[in-house]
Amino acid sequence: LRTMGEQLVRAAGLTKRFGDFTAVDAVDFTVIPGEVFGFLGPNGAGKSSTMKMIGAVSPLTEGSLTVFGLDPEADGALIRARLGSVPQENLLDTELTVFENLFIYGRYFDLPKALIKERIDELLAFAHLEDRRDDLVEPLSGGMKRRLTIARALINQPDLILLDEPTTGLDPLARHALWDRLYRLKQQGVTLIITTHYMDEAEQLCDRLVVMDTGKIVAEGSPRGLIERFATRDVIELRFRVGRQPDERELDGLDKRVEALPDRSLLYTDNADKTLVSLTERALEIESTIVRRSTLEDVFLRLTGRSLVD
Repeated sequence: LRTMGEQLVRAAGLTKRFGDFTAVDAVDFTVIPGEVFGFLGPNGAGKSSTMKMIGAVSPLTEGSLTVFGLDPEADGALIRARLGSVPQENLLDTELTVFENLFIYGRYFDLPKALIKERIDELLAFAHLEDRRDDLVEPLSGGMKRRLTIARALINQPDLILLDEPTTGLDPLARHALWDRLYRLKQQGVTLIITTHYMDEAEQLCDRLVVMDTGKIVAEGSPRGLIERFATRDVIELRFRVGRQPDERELDGLDKRVEALPDRSLLYTDNADKTLVSLTERALEIESTIVRRSTLEDVFLRLTGRSLVD
């Protein structure tokens, strides 16, 4: 067992209700220094509500929560001073320049002006925004705004950074650029907590994660460990001609598990080659076949019966 000193965040029976609606339903988790910890789940799973409680901006309803060993209700200001927060919306002042956005945010933390300017130079380099220093925020691309929001969250050199859906709405290139920045922070020993409904993001970034569904935690572990526990090594995706979806009997006994989705069937197998040979023998009218490794999406499907992105 780890000692309290080694846990940045500790939650036990953490619950958040809005009237009759339970958004977070008695969850337990701990976050240790230097790790990237993830909350993976679809929209409405309770991820953002959990983040707001950790960020000391939303009171808990029941259970216990400590951040840096402090109580968010009593010591909210102390906790917020040591946190960096990247909400889903960028909340940048679009009528000010990149530099002004960072400078004003630094003043919130009562940092000396000379120190803020020094940090802004470092953060603009980190965010690849040096040449945008004096540009207004409004015309910047989505990826640049997101990188600026992360740079702003770093101005107080936080011990813990909360990132709520960090890459939603970004194109693949901008997402990868952002992942690179986050990976660098991790290498510097910064602790990150990320919510996401993108399984590839969770697989890329998280050392450990919890899978959330309807306010509850349904599984916890490393991305690799979860895949090994709840999925098979390989998945074969079969698409059939319209109106020619096979019934379960035709795919029966081919492998460990068959998941019938509206547009395709997923065969979970530890040996794709062997399963493909058996498929050929059955002479089914298959339109296309894709063989891939299992992902966290498969884990989520197995645990909840639903796809991650509803």
